[in-house]
Formats: sequence, C-alpha cells, structure tokens
Amino acid sequence: MMEPFHRPRVKICCIGNVKEAWRAIRYGASALGLVSEMPSGPGVIDEATIANIARIVPPSISSFLLTSKQDPSAIIEQHKRCATNVIQLCDQLKIESYKELREAMPGIGFVQVIHVSGEETLKEALAVAPHVNGILLDSGNQTLRVKQLGGTGRTHDWSLSRRIRQKVNIPVFLAGGLTPENVAEALRQVQPFGVDVCNGVRTNGELDERKLVTFFKAVSTYTSSNAD
Repeated sequence: MMEPFHRPRVKICCIGNVKEAWRAIRYGASALGLVSEMPSGPGVIDEATIANIARIVPPSISSFLLTSKQDPSAIIEQHKRCATNVIQLCDQLKIESYKELREAMPGIGFVQVIHVSGEETLKEALAVAPHVNGILLDSGNQTLRVKQLGGTGRTHDWSLSRRIRQKVNIPVFLAGGLTPENVAEALRQVQPFGVDVCNGVRTNGELDERKLVTFFKAVSTYTSSNAD
C-alpha cells in the first residue's frame, strides 16, 4: 500500500534574530534552526538570543537548537538555557547517550544529523534511527581537524540519501546546498519528510525575501504535481 503524499516540511536554518524568525514563518517555514556554538559554519548566535527566539515561536512551529556538544549532561544544561522544543544533534553521540537525553528531557524531540559521505553513512543512520525522532541528512565532515557539522552550502549524493530515507522508519530531513533552483529536483529524487535550507535563501548572510518566495514556490509546485 502506497503511503499518502504529504507536503514537505521546510526548516529555515541559521535564524539570527526575532525579525528573521517571523520572516521565515510568514513565508511558510514549519521549523526554525537556531545555531549554537559550532567549530565552523554560518549562523551561530548566542544562547540568550536562541532563548528569546524560542520564546516567541508559535506552538505550531518547531524550534530546533543546533548543538555540537556530545556530552549528554552538557546538552541537557544547554537546553535548559535555550528551551527549544527540538534538539538537533550535529555531531555523533554514543548510543547510550540517547537514553540519558530522553529520560532527562521528556517531550523534547531529537533529530540526529548524519553527514552523508559514503556507504558507512547508511549503517550509521540505521544504528541511530531507533533512538531519535528524526534524521537530518547533511553535507559535512566530522574527521577534519576543524569539523564541518553543516552549513557548507554543498550538496551530497542524493541517491544515497534516498536509500537512507527508504530504510529508516522515522522522518528524514534533507539538507546540504539546497536552493530555489534545485530543491524541486532534490524532493523528487529523495522524497524526504522535509527540507532544511540556510545559505540558499540568503544574500550577504541575510534572509532574502525574493529567494524565500522562489524557494517556497518551488516546494509548492513540486507538491501540486505529486498530490494527485
């Protein structure tokens, strides 16, 4: 039996302030990404700003705290300060850490980032999937001296992302180099639960309303052509 088609969710990442948050919501964002301290990449804001943005987000919109921390106690304390309703784990965790996080933060969603690089990525996703609420497939490299944990602006192998999406039984977000020009093709190839975009809807680091319009129009056009 075929699964019913759904409109892909859109997460706008690297939100920098309350004004950007409302702009993203106004154009149709289902979720906002709030980036805390990272070893590299764009969009980092301080935790007080993250908390201020999370406080104004309507109940129907997900607020994602992007964390590079790997120690469960540090993640728990960071979430107490930021108070988002989802935690996006951008680096690898030990499997036993997920149980500790869930017990400490009931009702909070956990989305694990998987940096798509090769066949080992599929194995990693299958191991993590039973312990989280969603997976976000991104372009990065955790093995570099300065880790790349997202925000690279690069696409990756969408055929591998599709295989991961087909194998796991939890929602999958697709990130990495998405733009108004390629998002429809990315959706067609991977068919994810949602997409995540940062650089692709910005100009000189600022949310670009023209690019937002074009991005959401591309998503809507894809949705309309596949909803029948």
